[in-house]
Amino acid sequence: MRNRTSLTTVLLGWLAVCGIWAQTSQLIDDRYLEDQFYIGLGINFLLDRPTDVVQRSLSYSLQTGFIKDIPLSARRNVGLGLGLGYAVNSYYTNIKATQIGDAITYEVVSTDDIVRSKLETHAIEIPLELRWRTSTAEEFRFWRIYAGGKLGYVFSGRSRLVMDETGAEGFSNGDIRKLQYGLTLSFGFNTWNIHAYYALNPLLEDGIQVQGGEFIDMRTLRIGVIFYIL
Repeated sequence: MRNRTSLTTVLLGWLAVCGIWAQTSQLIDDRYLEDQFYIGLGINFLLDRPTDVVQRSLSYSLQTGFIKDIPLSARRNVGLGLGLGYAVNSYYTNIKATQIGDAITYEVVSTDDIVRSKLETHAIEIPLELRWRTSTAEEFRFWRIYAGGKLGYVFSGRSRLVMDETGAEGFSNGDIRKLQYGLTLSFGFNTWNIHAYYALNPLLEDGIQVQGGEFIDMRTLRIGVIFYIL
């Protein structure tokens, strides 16, 4: 009799512990977050190019960073994402940039006279997203649509030119706009997602012209893929 009483006490105690653990687990599950690291690869397309300006080679983009998730709904399928990241972007065209003293001049040259002309930027970025997803506490493979904007600060920018007869030359380009911002959209399933960025301001500062007087008001459309890692 004494053994049966002890066994019953142990079983009741075990059930009570399991109940407490289940409630605790449910509480934790109900408060899950979609904090994510991200890595993105893309191609930069320059819009509003001056006359006779063409893109050459592969104007690539690489971005990486972390986004903090802020749920806005009880189901936690709608939220805000605020992040911090780094991006490097290259733009290959037939615009020849030349520095003479403190002045920089721009000239549209024939593609037969140039091997490669690149404008490269390195930036710290702050993405802000409105996020919708089909995730749950138990489901880690889900559909998502993230739409928002991105503010970037260009801390380094260079122009680099490769000509047949002169070899390579480059310089730090102060005409690149320091603050750049635009709209973003990411959508997809699980790890693989399509990512797009549309710049709302030009790549270079206002008033920059090519020889001949046409303004360089090029802005970026970026299309690529982005990988989210929990």
